[in-house]
Amino acid sequence: MNEQISMLERYGENLTEKEYITDPAIARDNEIKQCILTLLTPEKSALLVGKPGIGKTSIVEGLSYRIKNNMVPDALKGWSIIRINITSLIGSTQSAGQTENRIDLLVKELATKEKTIVFIDETHLLVNKEGGLDFANMLKAGLDRGTIKMIGATTTEEYETYILRDRAFLRRFQKIDVSEVDAETCVKILMGTYPKIEKQLGIRIGYQPFIIQKIMAFIVEMTDEYKRVYEVASRYPDICLTIVSNAFTYALYDNTNVVTIKHFYKAICNARNIYEDALNKEKERFKVVFADMLRVENVNVDDIN
Repeated sequence: MNEQISMLERYGENLTEKEYITDPAIARDNEIKQCILTLLTPEKSALLVGKPGIGKTSIVEGLSYRIKNNMVPDALKGWSIIRINITSLIGSTQSAGQTENRIDLLVKELATKEKTIVFIDETHLLVNKEGGLDFANMLKAGLDRGTIKMIGATTTEEYETYILRDRAFLRRFQKIDVSEVDAETCVKILMGTYPKIEKQLGIRIGYQPFIIQKIMAFIVEMTDEYKRVYEVASRYPDICLTIVSNAFTYALYDNTNVVTIKHFYKAICNARNIYEDALNKEKERFKVVFADMLRVENVNVDDIN
């Protein structure tokens, strides 16, 4: 007997079933509130728009975290958010003995699913017809009827280049602007995120919280706007999270379960998104700010590059 294929199960990731060690969307309560209000509005879906590397996906995970922990209005309790990669929808699939377009199958399935929100990152690809498939038109009817609830995410540039051209698709969405966080907030994000990395990797930062905060503040200061080489993930908080993650990587490389000041210095020395002259100044500043720790731990910075 031929069975209907579930596109959500085959190609989706249920974000409301993930294990969250910490809140993945620190200091994004306003954006999450806007998402909730939009999703509760009949025949409207949410579209997160902002520069690369500022945490649009984290906002969706933060909403999933709140749904999982019943921290949302009653009307949204028990809902699921399913993330689907747009590239997985390209092509056809055998389902119930017939060959069908994957996005058609997804649309049909969503029409039968209650309390389900689909999250599609890089939403601009839905309206970019260069690949020959007009995904947006396939979704419009379901969005109009309210049988499909969706959260999309795209960069400001791609929103202006692609999505603004398709007014019929755009009117199904409420645009939610996502700004880069400030330095103080970025430190809070790093402090709230490093325990997750510790849990994932099974290693820890070997200092008291006030020392860790001092390290995190240095990383935020050294990556401020005027020191960055602007590429993908070169904004708060991603540019800082990359350095923190790399410090953990250097600890793993050294076969130790404790991240120390040496590992942070290595990660800083190898930061890729900072102008070279700025990075050299920050390395010298690091030696001054953390001189006592480097001395106590007998770290020879001249041997590190």
